[in-house]
Amino acid sequence: MDDAAADTLVDWREWGAEAFAVADRRGCPVLLSVTAPWCTHCREMDAETYSEPRVAAHLSDGFVPVRVDADRQPRVRERYNVGGFPATAFLTPDGEVLTAAGYLGLTGFRDILDSVRHTWDAKGTGAGSIPRALDDEPPAGEVTAQVEAHMVDRVTGGFDGEFGGWGEGAKFPLPRAIEFAAKRERTRDHATRTLEAVHAHLLDTYDGGFYRYADSRDWSGLHREKLLDENAALVRAFATGYLYTGEATYREAAAATVDYLTTDLWTEAGDRGAFAGGQAGGGYYTLPASEREDADPPHVDRTVLADRNGLAADALLRFAAVTDHDPAARYAERALETVLAELVADGEVTHVPPAAADGDERVESGLLVDQARLLTGLTTAAQVRGGDRWLDAAREVADALLDLADDTGAFRDGPAEGPGLLDRPLRPLDTNVEAADALIDLAALTGTDRYREAAAAALSAFAGAAGRMGVEVAGYATACARHANGPLVVETPPAGSDLHRAALRLADHEKVVVPSDREDAVARRGTTATDPATDPEALADAVAMLD
Repeated sequence: MDDAAADTLVDWREWGAEAFAVADRRGCPVLLSVTAPWCTHCREMDAETYSEPRVAAHLSDGFVPVRVDADRQPRVRERYNVGGFPATAFLTPDGEVLTAAGYLGLTGFRDILDSVRHTWDAKGTGAGSIPRALDDEPPAGEVTAQVEAHMVDRVTGGFDGEFGGWGEGAKFPLPRAIEFAAKRERTRDHATRTLEAVHAHLLDTYDGGFYRYADSRDWSGLHREKLLDENAALVRAFATGYLYTGEATYREAAAATVDYLTTDLWTEAGDRGAFAGGQAGGGYYTLPASEREDADPPHVDRTVLADRNGLAADALLRFAAVTDHDPAARYAERALETVLAELVADGEVTHVPPAAADGDERVESGLLVDQARLLTGLTTAAQVRGGDRWLDAAREVADALLDLADDTGAFRDGPAEGPGLLDRPLRPLDTNVEAADALIDLAALTGTDRYREAAAAALSAFAGAAGRMGVEVAGYATACARHANGPLVVETPPAGSDLHRAALRLADHEKVVVPSDREDAVARRGTTATDPATDPEALADAVAMLD
């Protein structure tokens, strides 16, 4: 439960079987409030709605109020979120949904309480429903080159030529769409123009780091929270832009964000260190620079989340690979070492340190989001830094990840157990894509077919819907293209050698670099390989011929 819950008048319970058992015994609904420590609107609803005495009394009499930190309980978040935070869901004692909404002021909350009370009195548990994603199997199909071609059309057709980015309403940076567009010549201009818009509107040029998104098409109405995973994704995107263009502005934006992550969001724990979850938004960020110096910055949630640290390590290592920024790589390695030492046992990843749990809070392990994202960081470390330790850890994490595959070929988001609807399988597309992408890397690094086959099965599980996918899931098309065409794989001498560094800088961010004991470098795509190259220029020429 988040710390802000204690500042309200509501007697909140932790998410767990006991809360639903109490609701069952009392014959009343559960009120589920899903919040996040960085969420400004969550604090506003706490102050306006949950701190009103009559609302608190009504909830105590007729409901079982349950509070969940979305960052700490991702499986709950994915099942009950209605598009943003706070998420306000009314549930049956079995966890089925009576109704759900987002932010509710006092009047709106009173209205929905009356509506839920009326529905419950009339229908009881029969009024509950199960979200469609928990009932339907993913639409399977064949992964072909058409998936990539369709996404190129979507990226082109949905691009905002006036303001940059994609969409006609709220503007999200969509870093994976930027990366997809950057590689393909037809869409590279869309990538660079979006990077320029993100740089101009979302980068905090005083404290560093990127804000989350903008309310409007012209990038106005900023939501100024800074989350580790979203900042990591943008470091990757700007490093990718720099890889293809050599534009110094992109390198500088990524470097400024790396500085923010390794200072404001870095948390020390004894001899270890890792990245904190994120920083709240608020009016501080609208102050002039001179006034910020004397103001207290917004709250930083110091929770170490395994999945976000995996993404941060991946991003910082990719940035280091194209810029020789060794401090970024060292921070990435420290974060990976901390997660492996404190949160991984036999390849199974625990989401948050058990010592950070609050009271009876449930600490989850073996979640897809943690297995996939930590695997991403480990496979990138194996490519950029070399050495057996990252590859050995990657194999263990991947083997535990494969246990989450079901008979559809897709990966479940975690063990099919727990209160509410946690015992129902959920197969999230985004994290299946992350898992497949990391497994493709690991297959190339190890030559192990079962990782490649597992990636193919996960991608095929969703291919029937590929023609309906929009630019927000461009990462799916990237992974499909890597599977269908085979990624560019470059075997090099040991990490740190001239040929290894040159391979990391080849203008293809979807490649896999395999450091080894050889003295020359060989590139291949599928069954076609280049002749051995003995210097960086020869390697670049050979790869150009291969493409």
